[in-house]
Amino acid sequence: MNAPVAIRNLRGAGQLVLQWEDGEHSISHARLRGACPCSQCRAARISGVIAVVAADVRVERVESQGYGVQLVFSDGHERGIYPWTYLHTLSGPTPLLWERL
Repeated sequence: MNAPVAIRNLRGAGQLVLQWEDGEHSISHARLRGACPCSQCRAARISGVIAVVAADVRVERVESQGYGVQLVFSDGHERGIYPWTYLHTLSGPTPLLWERL
């Protein structure tokens, strides 16, 4: 997957806006934090631990990593690198729980 054409971090609104070839999509900072792909967060989700993400968590910095971006959050978490394909998937509609089973 190609990188988005543009990325805007709307801290006040708590949204990361990505301009893809198929249109503009936004993802809330809280959704991004809850879906962190780092090994620690993934292991917690696999083991059934549900992390509660504060609604006021914000993306402080967006750092390019070539195949995606590293997001630095206001709660201090900065371990996850979000590949472009994963970000594009997150920017789509949230699947219902029973659709994931």
